[in-house]
Order: sequence, then C-alpha cells, then structure tokens
Amino acid sequence: MRHGLKRLCGAGALVLPLTVAAQQPVIEDLTEGNRGGGFYSQTATREEAGGSLVIFNQVQKHQEEIRQLRGQVEELRHQLEQLRRQTRQQYLDIEDRLMAAGSGVDQAAPPVDEQSAREVAEAPSPSGDDADTQQAYQAAFGHVQAREFGEAIAAFEAFVGQYPDSRLTANAYYWLGELHSAESNLEEGETAFRRVLEDFPQSSKVPDALYKLGLLEARRGRPEESRALLERVREEHPDSSAAGLADDFLRQTGN
Repeated sequence: MRHGLKRLCGAGALVLPLTVAAQQPVIEDLTEGNRGGGFYSQTATREEAGGSLVIFNQVQKHQEEIRQLRGQVEELRHQLEQLRRQTRQQYLDIEDRLMAAGSGVDQAAPPVDEQSAREVAEAPSPSGDDADTQQAYQAAFGHVQAREFGEAIAAFEAFVGQYPDSRLTANAYYWLGELHSAESNLEEGETAFRRVLEDFPQSSKVPDALYKLGLLEARRGRPEESRALLERVREEHPDSSAAGLADDFLRQTGN
C-alpha cells in the first residue's frame, strides 16, 4: 500500500509541473533577434513602405504638374505664332491697299519702276560699256515687266556681278530685293535692299529701299524694327514718295 502511494505521489509530482506549465500564458518574443523578424522590425518595414508610397505619390503628382505646364507652354507658343501670323498678314493687307490705291497696278507682282525704265533709255553708264550695260539691264527689266520672276532674278544677279560699278547697279540691287520679297525670300530681299543703302548711299533708290526694308520687318512680325525704318524714311527723305507711303503705313497700323 505504501509502495503504491509513493508511486502515485511520484506520478503526481510529475503531472503537476506539466499542468502548471500548460496553464501559464505564452509570451511572444518581440525582440529583433527572434528568427523571422520581430515586432519592431515588422513595424519599421511597414513605416519604410509607407514612406516609399508617399514619395511615389509625390513624384506622380510632380510629373502630372510638369505635363500640365508643358501643355500650357505649347498652347502659348501656338497662340504666339497665330498672333505673329495675324500681325504679318495685317501689314501685308495694308501695304497691298496702299500700293493698289497709289498705282492701280495688280500687286501680285512688283510694280514696274518707270524711273528705272527711263534711266535705262537715257542715262549712260560710267563703266565705259554703256551700250552693253543698258542692254543687259533692259533685258533683266524686261523679265520683270513680263512677270518672269525667276528669270529676272537670274538676270539681275548676273548684271550686278558683271557691272558692279555702273549707274544702274543700285537699281538692279533694288529690283533683286523686290523680286526676292515677291517670292517670299525675305532674307535675300533684305540683303539686296541693304546693298543699296550701304554701297550706293547717294542713289535715288535709297528711300525706296529703306521703305521696303520696313515692310519686310513688318512681314516678319517685328513692328518695332519696322517702325524704326519707316520713321527713318520720313526723317531722312521727307520729300520722297517713299516717305509718304511710310507715313500712310504707320498711320494705318497705329504707329
């Protein structure tokens, strides 16, 4: 009996610790050293992921703002180009009306310069080749009268190359400016007109060349530069027909 009780007490001694151990709460290891990452490491990971999401959203927002700004810039560029075209066309329309009212000639082509025609017939050339010079100029001018612009440009370019110092050379450069302008070759037209001003400052074509340069600047959408040239015509050559045209042009354009 005693031996049986001892065995029972011995077994109870073994069972009790197991029962108590089973009833104790399980405490989770929250330290960083626990395998698989603990609470703090998981929290840090979530905070890092949340920060990355905020940065990503900010980048997306900035990219959208940049796209909107680019669209606004393109729209402004389009509006500016439209304004330039409208201004250029306004100047062209006014010039067409002024020239048509003054001469009654179809302005699809440069008007025929009667003074140049008289110079061809009457004025000798100081180069010594007066007959050849006048014949070459008259041939080039004949293409203008026939409105053969390409042939006229080629003929006048040949003329200024062959007769750079003749009395008619300034007129030839002036006509090159007119012809290139009629063909919308504005840079070539400007170069030819400026040759008249720079190489032949005493020529009777200087006021006309100044006036035409003012119109070229208007066609380019440069009203300030245009006004400066046209005012120069009025100030430096007040008695010329070009000064009257410049005055009319400035008045009708509100300058």
